[in-house]
Amino acid sequence: MIKTGILNPHINSLLSRVRHTNTLVIADRGFPFWPMIETVDISLVDGIPTVLQVLAAIRPNFKIGRAWMAAEFLKHNGAKTVSDFAEALQSIELAHEPHVDFKKRVPPAIGLIRTGDTVRYANMILESA
Repeated sequence: MIKTGILNPHINSLLSRVRHTNTLVIADRGFPFWPMIETVDISLVDGIPTVLQVLAAIRPNFKIGRAWMAAEFLKHNGAKTVSDFAEALQSIELAHEPHVDFKKRVPPAIGLIRTGDTVRYANMILESA
């Protein structure tokens, strides 16, 4: 029985299939459903869990080389929220691009983890190093 780390078997399965340069999406509650991508929906209620909580949980066992977020995230959120995300992605190359372009990166992802996050445009695509 697993006693520490990621306890969710579906998330463990996704993480174990990610290889060099593969991507994984962590999305907020409003992110569109992508029928061709395996989705692990761990949303419980508004704000639980958050994208940053999921990121913090997977980082110890997921070597992230790059990340992408929508540029709209910067426009629709306050300085504290933007700072929290920047700190959580510290030492990871982060690019912001228009949401339309961001969504074009989603289809080849290994999987998508949907959270209950209510932060606007909190979605991120993580590329393994």
